[in-house]
Amino acid sequence: MSAVGNAEILSVRLHSIRYAAPDINVYEFRPLDGGNLPPFTAGAHIDLHLAPGMVRSYSLMNSQDERHRYAVAVKKEANGRGGSKAVHDDLRVGQELSISTPLNNFPLNESASRSVLVAGGIGITPIYCMAQCLNALGCDWELHYAARSRKYAAFLSDLEAFGSRVRFHFDDEAGESVMDMAAMVGGQPEATHFYCCGPLPMMAAFEEALAERPDEYVHLEYFKAAAPVIAEGGYEVVLQRSGQTVTIEPGQTILDAVLALGIDAPFSCMEGICGSCEVKVIEGIPDHHDFVLSKEEQAKNEKTMICCSGSRTPRLVLDL
Repeated sequence: MSAVGNAEILSVRLHSIRYAAPDINVYEFRPLDGGNLPPFTAGAHIDLHLAPGMVRSYSLMNSQDERHRYAVAVKKEANGRGGSKAVHDDLRVGQELSISTPLNNFPLNESASRSVLVAGGIGITPIYCMAQCLNALGCDWELHYAARSRKYAAFLSDLEAFGSRVRFHFDDEAGESVMDMAAMVGGQPEATHFYCCGPLPMMAAFEEALAERPDEYVHLEYFKAAAPVIAEGGYEVVLQRSGQTVTIEPGQTILDAVLALGIDAPFSCMEGICGSCEVKVIEGIPDHHDFVLSKEEQAKNEKTMICCSGSRTPRLVLDL
């Protein structure tokens, strides 16, 4: 294995591809030697290296107790950045490819007295992994899953096997309406942990409904940034390990400038949602625009995501 950023890179084989729902396939990767893969925890993701310069992050959906495989669900997005199209159109069973070891920006608190999981569409992927974990541990939990219809709901039969713990919300069924976040939150014990992954309107409604709850009990996983990356420029970045200094121009991100210098910095989403480009801050105050770091972590200014965040100070020194 080789190291890139906070993860190791390993070679795996695409063992199987199976249908999950229209435009959603499950891709299962196994080690080349048939042994065990590095462990992971519910909510983790891996980066797939699909082509030179194309690295995309996908959440793991299988049980964290499994060491022989990683499984991800990928929805083919017509208006995406090309990653899902490359996965659906180019990957073949038996193919070898490079992936990262699992990283987790959306960890599950396994010791919580109660957990409420909320998912919309393909956002069910990490949430399903969490449900498996909580169920295996005998925890108190429930899951709310919204989709256009039963036809478009991935893992439907698997989720139905959990019984009344899972509550479905389908747009096309009589009596159904938009998920009532306020009603879902109301009456839940104070120590309940809430988790959400889904489309941006759902995420916004989730945050609004939980605005009065302490931040440590509210957990979100974005698949897409809520706003375009802000690249105002006009500051200087010192790369301490590389011994270089670069001025960030308007319209340019720190990642853009670093890559232009020929420095092999890790990155994936380029929207501040995957955490692959996290860098330690040595001096200066970052202007955070990511969806990975908590408010407390951002306030500490100890690290930053160079794909989307800038600088509040004229000079920013980074561990690069």
